Amino acid sequence: MKGMTVIVKTVASWVKMLIFLFGVYIILFGHLTPGGGFAGGVILASSYVLLLLAFGRQFVQEDLPLALDSKLDCLGALGFALIAVWPLIWGGGFFVNFLLERLPESALKLVSAGTIPLSNIAIGLKVGASLFLVIFLLSVFSADSEVRAGPTAEPADSKE
Repeated sequence: MKGMTVIVKTVASWVKMLIFLFGVYIILFGHLTPGGGFAGGVILASSYVLLLLAFGRQFVQEDLPLALDSKLDCLGALGFALIAVWPLIWGGGFFVNFLLERLPESALKLVSAGTIPLSNIAIGLKVGASLFLVIFLLSVFSADSEVRAGPTAEPADSKE
């Protein structure tokens, strides 16, 4: 049996979705409340770190493959770069809130912050995927070093 006890696995599977939804909430409402992309991304990564600790590496690798995690990381970086550069195409500068300038006011009553939520989503995706990737790779390299070290040898004094 890999991972921790049945109790820890059960609680982790219940709590994982709540932590993930809280991270999404922090990202989406970061322009109105404390939080934003970075804090929400850390919370998203922590939901998968909880699974990593409770179930083990194999379960997490099946749930979120490294190839998908890497693609999400690149998608977050690309999204943030596009949000930064897109106003140059529309005739502004970097990081101009182009949605509020170009669209009529009636179109943005629901989304009151223009490009800030889009930036928060891109940053949250980037931070969450990167942080999870770092922690996952640290667990892989930790397991590799334990395998290479092998069993501990007896001290030379104890041989008789």
